[in-house]
Amino acid sequence: MVCTNNSRWQNPPMHAPQESPAPITHYENFPVASLLCPAHLRAPIAAIYHFARTADDIADEGDATAPQRLDELNAYRQALISISNSSPLGSFDTNTNATDARWTQVFSPLQVVLQTHHLPTQLLHDLLDAFVQDTRKSAAAQGYTTQAELMDYCRRSANPVGRLLLHLYGVTDALALQRSDAICSALQLINFWQDLSVDIPRGRYYLPLEDCKRFGVTSHDILARNQTPAATQLIAACADSARASMQFGLPLVHQIPGRAGWELRLVVQGGLRILDKIAALKFATLNQRPTLRWWDLPVMVWRAIWM
Repeated sequence: MVCTNNSRWQNPPMHAPQESPAPITHYENFPVASLLCPAHLRAPIAAIYHFARTADDIADEGDATAPQRLDELNAYRQALISISNSSPLGSFDTNTNATDARWTQVFSPLQVVLQTHHLPTQLLHDLLDAFVQDTRKSAAAQGYTTQAELMDYCRRSANPVGRLLLHLYGVTDALALQRSDAICSALQLINFWQDLSVDIPRGRYYLPLEDCKRFGVTSHDILARNQTPAATQLIAACADSARASMQFGLPLVHQIPGRAGWELRLVVQGGLRILDKIAALKFATLNQRPTLRWWDLPVMVWRAIWM
């Protein structure tokens, strides 16, 4: 999942037209570079999204083995390093020309954004670190021992996107960054608790072991996706924690004027709406996956008006 946080913004320098990334086709709970975004930032935001989305696909899609995925992620990182150093695309070492051609539509627009907006590239490397970690943990069927370990993963898997967008809007104050992190982490956690029925069969375990023990949920229950009363209480507590994180970040929406502010309001309301749906299922997401439908949009818009 990629969150699209925005904060108060300043107009960045205009730049020459660039090649548009391929259309976004993945299912997303939250708006990505929507019409509510300032027009001059849609291409930069889409470039960031496609960088993260493609890396996610390398780590998650298809039938590649874990070592193959790690090799591809390493080659992808080398491509990032190459464009960060202003080297021509394709100068990095890859096995085939087809690989270069496949990634050109990702890195050509991203190179323009890096050079035009001076994005902090470490945040992009943090995203890749998270995908590498996911690949290794899935291959080893490992979960997260503590809540702190899970939140450190969110720091690299979700928070960089919000910080990159804050950078595009010229926002650097510490409190805004903290609130952005809270919203991004909340969106990541909401995605985890929404997708338990999908992730667990794929060997992805995000319920921290310390929390499972605290609620008396066994590894057998998790692997079998037994929606026991203890499991229900555990998921409810996780959902409540995600909601609290989102609530902490809410004041950020008031720093953003115009359409960009509405973008963030709808992002936040999309996450909160999923939490409502999880609660409506009585937190039984070990076997059911709630999703947003078109009829949820009026509810989200109405709530966004009154934020």
